[in-house]
Amino acid sequence: MLLTEPSSKSSSQSKTPILEKIADQFAVRPFVAPRLLRNGHAMTIVGTQRPRSFPILKQPRERREFQTEPGTRVVAYCHWQPERERHPTVIVIHGLEGSAEGSYVLGAASKAFAAGFNVLRYNVRSCGGTGHLTPKLYHSGLTVDLHYVTRELIERDRLPELFLIGFSMGGNQSLKFAGELGENAPAALKGVCAISPPICLESCSRAIARRENRIYEINFLVSLRRTMREKDRLFPGVYDLTRMNTIKHLWDWDEMFQPHNGFDGALDYYSKASSLPFIPRIRIPALIIHAGDDPFIPLHPFTDNRIAENPHVLLMAPKHGGHVAFCGKRQPDEDRAWAENRAVEFCRQLLNC
Repeated sequence: MLLTEPSSKSSSQSKTPILEKIADQFAVRPFVAPRLLRNGHAMTIVGTQRPRSFPILKQPRERREFQTEPGTRVVAYCHWQPERERHPTVIVIHGLEGSAEGSYVLGAASKAFAAGFNVLRYNVRSCGGTGHLTPKLYHSGLTVDLHYVTRELIERDRLPELFLIGFSMGGNQSLKFAGELGENAPAALKGVCAISPPICLESCSRAIARRENRIYEINFLVSLRRTMREKDRLFPGVYDLTRMNTIKHLWDWDEMFQPHNGFDGALDYYSKASSLPFIPRIRIPALIIHAGDDPFIPLHPFTDNRIAENPHVLLMAPKHGGHVAFCGKRQPDEDRAWAENRAVEFCRQLLNC
């Protein structure tokens, strides 16, 4: 069942007691979109581009490299609380062609740090100016690096409690990662939150190719081409870019470049990298936030019974919110970034349960 109202009996009756409690608490803070932003395109553009300030940028940070696969390192910007081992930790993961400097990453990181969490602003492989650290490419289902990073934080740093907050592509990776772990999730991994995650990549690729979404697709393709040119500069001859400029759609991009990631073209990639088949295996608390008017991530996959039937997964699907944006009406005790607030609150509530 689609959980548009977490307070309803039908929305929480099959959930774990912890998620039932959180659903009831979230019910008093529903997302209310300003009247002028009750359109997915307007919300997406205004909600993610509006001027904001980020207190996390005033905090000291450690640039840390993690060795993952052979020849591959990833970077996270770490903001530590005093006596970090005594504090829970949030890893914030960005979306496609994003970075640890994204506004939504900085927003969630600021809130989490203010709430007493250590925060890692994580750059997905090759992103955020880290292309020189590996000849390999990233993709929307890439989770191998998360396995290495979380293991190091738990075993070497002795961090007692970890949470993941993933946006868009980062949300898909977070859910897939939790599903891969299944019953073997480490005790220190307490929960994951995914905001606007593309859980069914094929449906997203088809949706973004529609005429009304052309501006988003063009923006992604321009950025991806720039990324590949930089990768070719750093590692000449590894990738054939001769036909890159002829690509008109993300589907064609995936058909051409996902074989470098071990997939047999676009459809094989969409099938294996989507998190939806992994969601039934999740055994830690997971929160999914997705808007009914997201322009290019369709709502239909979120109605899949495999989500509703997993007692460890709570879905919040308000009618409005756009893609990642969720710029709500002003509240006396929190800013307008509703999804960021719910994600951090979710982590806090899990600590209290």
